[in-house]
Amino acid sequence: MTGPVVVVGDTLLDRDVEGAVNRLCPDSPVPVLDETSNADRPGGAGLAATFAAAAPDIEVVLVTALADDAGGARLSSLLTAAGVQVYALGLPGATPEKIRLRARGRVLLRHDRGGVAGEPGAPSEAVLRLLAKASAVLVSDYGRGVARQPSLRAALAATRAPVVWDPHPRGPAAVPGVHLVTPNESEVRELASVPPGGTRLAAASRGAQGLRRRWRAGAVAVTLGADGAVLCHAGSTPLVVAAPATADGDTCGAGDRFAAEASVALARGALVSEAVQEAVAEASAYVAGGGVATALPPPIRPPGPAVSGVAGERIGVAAASAVVSEIRAGGGTVVATGGCFDLLHAGHVATLQAARQLGDCLVVCLNSDASVSALKGPDRPVLSEEDRARLLAALSCVDAVVIFDESTPLAALTWLRPDVWVKGGDYTTGGGEPALPEADLLRRWGGHTVVVPYLDGRSTTAMIAAARERGARYGGSRLADTVPATNTLGSAPAGSRRPAEGTR
Repeated sequence: MTGPVVVVGDTLLDRDVEGAVNRLCPDSPVPVLDETSNADRPGGAGLAATFAAAAPDIEVVLVTALADDAGGARLSSLLTAAGVQVYALGLPGATPEKIRLRARGRVLLRHDRGGVAGEPGAPSEAVLRLLAKASAVLVSDYGRGVARQPSLRAALAATRAPVVWDPHPRGPAAVPGVHLVTPNESEVRELASVPPGGTRLAAASRGAQGLRRRWRAGAVAVTLGADGAVLCHAGSTPLVVAAPATADGDTCGAGDRFAAEASVALARGALVSEAVQEAVAEASAYVAGGGVATALPPPIRPPGPAVSGVAGERIGVAAASAVVSEIRAGGGTVVATGGCFDLLHAGHVATLQAARQLGDCLVVCLNSDASVSALKGPDRPVLSEEDRARLLAALSCVDAVVIFDESTPLAALTWLRPDVWVKGGDYTTGGGEPALPEADLLRRWGGHTVVVPYLDGRSTTAMIAAARERGARYGGSRLADTVPATNTLGSAPAGSRRPAEGTR
């Protein structure tokens, strides 16, 4: 296997709200759910990509559409934390969300919102090159437009990688020549117009053969839940793959688990029949093991603090979303920069002012307290993330501030998709593209990186050292007692020169 497994499709934000029902609503005869916990997770193609990324030694890339809103930011964080590389297309409107209200392990109600129909943005050249070198491609279609994108369909038809197509009745037909189509029972009945009557197996086989011929697919595997799957290919006799005997469980996501496992197996060189057998076994074990509630990593906290006041109006995902959406709607240029900005000084301000001049808005990605401590040591930051965010947001050159927990702003940038990413200092390697770790990320959507000069002699490290020296000279100070003697920035990119602290 030489290339990544690429998942293409619509991603949703799923939320499970767990609670207890102990009474009825006084104004109508409906149960009242007292919430005890909630958990967010990627849904749709995002869930399939998360499942694929859990396989050992597999590089997984997701090509999907993300909206400029809090839901898109949350999805970016969740997917990045799961090890999925996201190549985001623009998504008009709001992120589609599905909220399941649950009590004692059972779903009481599902609330859907967002997801106003709209054409996703066109893929970048980086996306098209990615599809050409993939080891396998999974199209996880949820009928919301990504699988209809003309440039993507042309690239899917041209790739030499095995393609698995998980269809949706509202979605388009698979491109001709896909290796495997994976509808469930109800989907194949609708897609192949199977008349009622006959046994379950016979109906699935008729539908699979009809769909295979209509879509000119290599094979169709119809999933039958606890009864496994039936695989139809060029031969006249279907292959029935029985599922292991398992206890009842939550089947949410079982189809995504099936399609993801089949794609991974094909990427590793399995035959289609072998891939379907592995997928049935994996999906059965997934349901028996508790389903999506136990299969995904622990949730991470949503990005951005709750900050009130005038400065707070520019802080957080909602603030950044509003700014970015307005600029994009007008055809403007979105600029972003990032760092810790601990003890804001003139070097920081010079970098921010220079960055703002490169476009129509500036969004600052700010390391959280936890992120700064992980990078610089337990005694940093000197100022809390709330205070640092307020100081930045008070600057006229800053339009919004987003706080992130990770060591790098990869998830935040994946969601923001700025046209320009700015760093202060000297990262160049002797002519050519700046050697920034974010440079490859920006190329996913056609953005680029820029380095602006820093003010020499302005440094958080120097400020801390001066405070410590002054405190020692005059009998100690609180700042001198609470800040470290050095400023650990982490490893610099290979072949680059460390920038001065005035750029951080």
